[in-house]
Amino acid sequence: MKAHIGLPENDIKKIADLLQVILADEHVILTKTRNYHWNIKGPRFMELHKFYEDQYKVLRDIIDQIAERITQLGHQSNGTMKDFLSTTRLKEGPYEDKQDAQISHLLADHEAFITNLRKDIEDIDEKLGDAVTTDLLTGFMGQHEKMAWMLRAFLG
Repeated sequence: MKAHIGLPENDIKKIADLLQVILADEHVILTKTRNYHWNIKGPRFMELHKFYEDQYKVLRDIIDQIAERITQLGHQSNGTMKDFLSTTRLKEGPYEDKQDAQISHLLADHEAFITNLRKDIEDIDEKLGDAVTTDLLTGFMGQHEKMAWMLRAFLG
């Protein structure tokens, strides 16, 4: 059913389509983070195992809110890995077992995500006029900036 929320239907579709891309990006970061959590080895095992778990829990909650926002806009959220991999702006690479390399890869993904999201927020706010989605995504950007800061702190 269409959402009648004071925005033109074609703008709502543009917002939902952009949210699908953001959702895919989030899933790539979540999958990498969980993979590292499940397979971590080495001297900082317990510290990083818990750290990755804390981060993937935040990502999981963000993903749920993005998918629900797409549905609130009257569109169906993507839900398959095929959809996510064909939509994401991030790269899915092979597993990395070196701890500092894992952290560096996640940091690069978070920073790329933040850069993309900053432009997405501007487009949704200024071009499409959706204050609710803008507010939601701005909060997520803050959460990603915090996760990136924590990853940088691990690298020293």
